[in-house]
Amino acid sequence: MPKLSVIVPFYNVRQYVPDALRSLRANARADFEFILVDDCSTDGTADLLAREQPGLPGSVLLRHEQNGGLATARNTGIDAARGEYLTFLDGDDWLAPGYYERLVAVIEELGCDFVRTDHVQCTARARAVHRVPHGRRNVVLTPREAILPTHRTTSVDYAYAWAGIYHRRLVERGLLHFTHGLRTAEDRPWIWKLHREAESFAVTSLLGVFYRRGVASSLTQIGDARQLDFIRAFDQVIEETAADPDAARLLPKAVRTYCAIISHHLGSVERFEAPVARKLKAMSTAALRRMPQDVLDDALASMDAERAGRLRRLRRRPVTGAEVAA
Repeated sequence: MPKLSVIVPFYNVRQYVPDALRSLRANARADFEFILVDDCSTDGTADLLAREQPGLPGSVLLRHEQNGGLATARNTGIDAARGEYLTFLDGDDWLAPGYYERLVAVIEELGCDFVRTDHVQCTARARAVHRVPHGRRNVVLTPREAILPTHRTTSVDYAYAWAGIYHRRLVERGLLHFTHGLRTAEDRPWIWKLHREAESFAVTSLLGVFYRRGVASSLTQIGDARQLDFIRAFDQVIEETAADPDAARLLPKAVRTYCAIISHHLGSVERFEAPVARKLKAMSTAALRRMPQDVLDDALASMDAERAGRLRRLRRRPVTGAEVAA
């Protein structure tokens, strides 16, 4: 059994493939495997991967015949992975040399289900360190206790799958797969499920992932209908959290986060195509009405006046089934 499986989806990121592969080579070890998943790229990424992949020790290249999105590509990698531990990298990001060896050493020393790490965000030439929003480091903790408090940024808001390492037992317990077909916000139901159902985790101050922001092909830069999958993602968070034995304590955090994300998208609605902007408003209105209304009232009362007012206006907006389905 390999010690570590690294799952790397690629979709139309040809110009970044050399950086990703170069950094993976600088992290290769005899007991590491690299599972490269081309999600039916159309820009030459697949040809470049086919040419360069044999130079990456321990790697295998898988290819989707249809584009399925990041969640589905990661699931393909999880299903193929054989390692005792698993981690992720996106195809437009890169790593510091030797990072994975240090990361494996941390989780082996701590012996927990998963470990979360800080990262470096890269926007053009700017670099900024982003830290896991949890103060206690290198101590094994109970994941669900890190979901709260409701009114602060917590570990479930730091939803980057590649900022961590995960024991195989999470795969066997059905906790590591992503919701098939989600095109955006795929990490949100995933991180909430991990924190609700895994038994142990830790945070470590290890830097080594370089996250590239502002990539033109990223869905965060594209204002089309795929962006609206955040509603399906957060509906799943609400539904699953409502079924948790500790729902009364955890639901306020889930609802408040959902509201904050809706408000964020409405605040930059001009970047969406006009039909998508209309659908965003209609689907968001419907989402607000699906939430537990007493919890929603408390969430709105706790938010600043601008965001709360925006959401209250949306809540009163008339909406038809045809708008939501359009």
